[in-house]
Amino acid sequence: MDLAFLKKIAELKSKVGILTKDMDNPFFKSKYFDVNQLLENIEPHANALNLLILQPIKGNSVSTIIYDLESENTIESTIEMQLLPDPQKMGSAITYYRRYTLQSLLSLQAEDDDGNKAAGNSKNAPKPQTKDVCWMSEKQFEQAKSDLEKAQKALEYYNGKVKPDGKVYRMKKEYQDQLLKLL
Repeated sequence: MDLAFLKKIAELKSKVGILTKDMDNPFFKSKYFDVNQLLENIEPHANALNLLILQPIKGNSVSTIIYDLESENTIESTIEMQLLPDPQKMGSAITYYRRYTLQSLLSLQAEDDDGNKAAGNSKNAPKPQTKDVCWMSEKQFEQAKSDLEKAQKALEYYNGKVKPDGKVYRMKKEYQDQLLKLL
């Protein structure tokens, strides 16, 4: 594995930033980050760096592999799955493993409550003091692109700072770059 490839992986990691668990799991009364949202945030940055992310199932394992399309270098994270007889449960497990192999591979920071739950300490563990993050939707982005005043307001509002309601409003870097070009 060459240094140029590792620099691309480091750049990808820095562009993704910290993950926020903003999806609710009512069954376990917990939060998680959705694999589709995760990929939606990572893939544009990976594509810009000529990196391809694949998540194949090999035997009883789920892998995340990042390919450098220029140097043909790869980096991989794999986790073995427990086989489940119910296809829906198996599908859920695959989704879970896809999320965590990708997060692990890039060493992405995320709010972590899984360790306490696995250790049986979830009731007594202090809850992390995190702010809710609200991401700009594609529809909001399209509206913001419609004129300069809306673009300016969107850039000011979705700046990643804590607002009076205690939430943080953010937008994808791709959206920010496009809106800045309009100004």
